[in-house]
Amino acid sequence: MRKTTLCLGVGLHSIFIAARPSSDSRGLHYGSHTSRPHYHEDAGVLKYVNPHIGTYGTSPNDNGGMIPSVSVPFGMTRWTAQTRENYISQVPYHDNDSFVHGFQATHQPAIWMGELGQTVIMPGWNNEIKPTFEQRGLYFQKGDESSTPYVYEVLLDADTEGEHGWDLTEAAAGQGPVPGGAGGPPDDVRKGANGRTRSIETKHQGRSIRVAMTAQAHTGHLRLSYEGASSRIPGTAPKKPHVFIQATRQNWTGHIEIDPKRQEIFGSNPQRQDYRIGPNKPASFSGYFVSRFSEPFASYGTTLGRNISRGSRHASGVNLGAFVNFNQDTKKVEVRTGISFVSIEQARKNLDIEIPDGTSFEHTVAQAKEAWLEKLGRITIEGINNTKQEYDQRTIWYTALYHALQYPNDFSEPTGSGSSSQRIFYNGYTDSVHTSNESYYQSWSIWDTYRAEHSLLTLFAPERVNGMMRSLLKIFDWSGRLPMWANMVETNIMIATNADVVLSNALSRGFRSFNISKAWNAVRKDAYEPPERDTELLYYDREPDTPYEVRAGLTSYMHHGWVDNDRWAESASRTLDYAFDDAACAIVARAAGENDAAKDLEKRARNYANLWNPETEFMQARNANGSFANETWGWTEGDKWVYTFDVAHDVPGLAALFKGGRDGMKAKLDEHFDGGHNFHSNEPSHHVPYLYSLIGHPNSAADRIRRIAWDNYNATSAGLSGNEDLGQMSAWYVFSALGFYPVNSAGNEYVIGTPFFEKVSLRLPTGVATGGEAGRTGGGERKVVIAAPGAPRKRYVKGLTIDGRKKETPIITHGELVNSRVIRFEMSDTPTNWGSRGAF
Repeated sequence: MRKTTLCLGVGLHSIFIAARPSSDSRGLHYGSHTSRPHYHEDAGVLKYVNPHIGTYGTSPNDNGGMIPSVSVPFGMTRWTAQTRENYISQVPYHDNDSFVHGFQATHQPAIWMGELGQTVIMPGWNNEIKPTFEQRGLYFQKGDESSTPYVYEVLLDADTEGEHGWDLTEAAAGQGPVPGGAGGPPDDVRKGANGRTRSIETKHQGRSIRVAMTAQAHTGHLRLSYEGASSRIPGTAPKKPHVFIQATRQNWTGHIEIDPKRQEIFGSNPQRQDYRIGPNKPASFSGYFVSRFSEPFASYGTTLGRNISRGSRHASGVNLGAFVNFNQDTKKVEVRTGISFVSIEQARKNLDIEIPDGTSFEHTVAQAKEAWLEKLGRITIEGINNTKQEYDQRTIWYTALYHALQYPNDFSEPTGSGSSSQRIFYNGYTDSVHTSNESYYQSWSIWDTYRAEHSLLTLFAPERVNGMMRSLLKIFDWSGRLPMWANMVETNIMIATNADVVLSNALSRGFRSFNISKAWNAVRKDAYEPPERDTELLYYDREPDTPYEVRAGLTSYMHHGWVDNDRWAESASRTLDYAFDDAACAIVARAAGENDAAKDLEKRARNYANLWNPETEFMQARNANGSFANETWGWTEGDKWVYTFDVAHDVPGLAALFKGGRDGMKAKLDEHFDGGHNFHSNEPSHHVPYLYSLIGHPNSAADRIRRIAWDNYNATSAGLSGNEDLGQMSAWYVFSALGFYPVNSAGNEYVIGTPFFEKVSLRLPTGVATGGEAGRTGGGERKVVIAAPGAPRKRYVKGLTIDGRKKETPIITHGELVNSRVIRFEMSDTPTNWGSRGAF
């Protein structure tokens, strides 16, 4: 994922709060009159999921960028407690914070991408309405917070006094480091800069608001319980419970309305924080919401900043909100909210379809729980490494799968309650509303996710893969290009046309229920047609207002086999990625019957060798005249070390470049790891330890993989060493713990590493062995057992069999995996000779 060149400090509390362990150790306190809800029963493997993993970090770059959200797999909207205002480089929640400022319906897919069309709901219990972020924050203790995939719960101090957290707002950061997605960060957004301060003084008077929150794909359901005696100073009015809803922040004009008869607040928010980057300008975009309340309104009003208009039912503007008060004896309020990108009417329809009137909170929780159990409950893990709770491997693994199955997001919305009902969605490319008979997927962080996330989806969500490929091709129809990094529309973030790899990945694994001819037309255009103004623009990081970037520098790449460093930004990384993309395009070409084109692309896929400097034995950027550029230039989120190994599609060819062949490559790999050059927090490194296996050194692969897993993943809120990036960080762990990884994700092979568990039983979904088509012969569920007795204590593979057949090479194919019954590893606590011949 593209970061900016400067790191930011995050607004951390002056009182340090350590990263927290898994949710098993946290128990939300329930008073003597409040019992633990029954909806936590029968949670199955969801008890191992800790949504707080990845919510802590001291800077945006070492933060997982995750939030303790509730939704369903691939849901359009995620709901989270808001502890800070999000913008590009900051998400709505950080585990170091101690004040909740709202409960947010968010569409920010990653920490380095922008929010769009969000809504925030905040309860209060005071006669004074406090509409701004810093005014409305309520204190909570970490022991009074609990998060699962299906419900989030927290106990808020209703008597919190003072203002808190202005330094955590979008206004304080000037829209963040990259306003509109473009430009560079401000010098300093830390506490105290430019007079910014943050009070953490609280006064507890015994009144609390207990919040429970659950969600469906397009709806949220909050239950607010007002607990404790309402304190009242003689001669003053009694304090009434209220709920405030924020529609917009600074710079964005929305509208809001209150309908007391319907007991609704509804409105719109057109904010799209990535507005400066990419070629698309969806002028009519807006997020819409309809919030329906269980209790009648005693009074109401609207707000613009700190200005309060009591009795007002309509308002428009920036920093816009509305509030409703309830009778003073109200003890419980439920708020159900529909979210839409289509219209207020569609938001109301989403609410009536997903959480209709009369639906209990417990029922909504049960639906969310069932949706996650249907996915995560298919896997049973036995035999783990007995270590501290902070390193519980089941928690890390199940949470990783939970993360990976959130993306890409299904942005289509229902028109009816039946599964056969048409879908409707807002299309940012055409700036119009479309209808369809299937889902439409957005949030495509493809430079990150092509590496392993999409391979994971072919195993654990095969029923969605063909639809995802069709969504990619719809985007091609509308825009003339496949997406690079689409966040509602194209943002031009990152480099290369790795959607080529995503399509070839699906085809290589037997998924073909999409237009293969169109797929070829799309990747052919990527491979052979440079972007507009290719020779005029540098296409640098977050360059604003550019055409579709696609393969910037393709003009020189097609001319002499590399992207010129003195004419385009990130030239070396582009050259290497384009070579891999060419290999992927060749696979699509053959699937489309274009064999001559496939041969040409396979030849071009060897262009990586044009960057090889035989004197240094590193890849190095080159200038237009053929000379080598400075060795530190031309890289994307990496350097010469990691990119020297960025030839996942042709490891034999890469090894042949080294003096001594495979032995020389082994020596360079050792130097890479032992010299501290491997940074797993960024994606170019993810396949590198598996290269050992391919060149005949699986023991070294096992050593490196176990070390990476231990150093970069744990079961606390600091459990991800780098940004999650829409499932890729987690996909690495999911695969690695099973014992293999898709090094060349354009193809159909997995490379053997070292399994972490003694036994994993997989009940793979229907269609997993038949290209996502459950109705085909052999399309039923597949039960696969991966057995590795002693694996927690023994890291080296001594032998491998698939249904009793010996495997001597460190590779298994996708077909072998999904059609097997038992994959059995024989493990050893000392290095072995297995796999020493390598894969070539």
